[in-house]
Amino acid sequence: QVQLVESGGGLVQPGGSLRLSCAASGFTFSSYVMSWVRQAPGKGLEWVSDIYSGGSSTYYVDSVKGRFTISRDNAKNTLYLQMNSLKPEDTAVYYCAKGGLARSDPLDYWGQGTQVTVSS
Repeated sequence: QVQLVESGGGLVQPGGSLRLSCAASGFTFSSYVMSWVRQAPGKGLEWVSDIYSGGSSTYYVDSVKGRFTISRDNAKNTLYLQMNSLKPEDTAVYYCAKGGLARSDPLDYWGQGTQVTVSS
């Protein structure tokens, strides 16, 4: 069955960096769009970033552009999110999710999430 397991979250000071990973199994990882979505305390889900199957096309919400980088290693079935210049407003549970063949397809599987806390 499809499994997505995030790791790499933690507590970091403002301006710091974290790298999230998402280990995928149970499907042909290299064929699908993958996404990062976050949920801040008391708020709804917010899409953060998408990456197409080959890794060359990436998309970001405006609030993280220039600070976050999504990438994937299809040989290792792993999705990454490099987060630099972190701000307190980046505090959230971060989820990786499996998309379809195109960005317009719905996200159909989600990981359990990893907590990112940005605080001094």
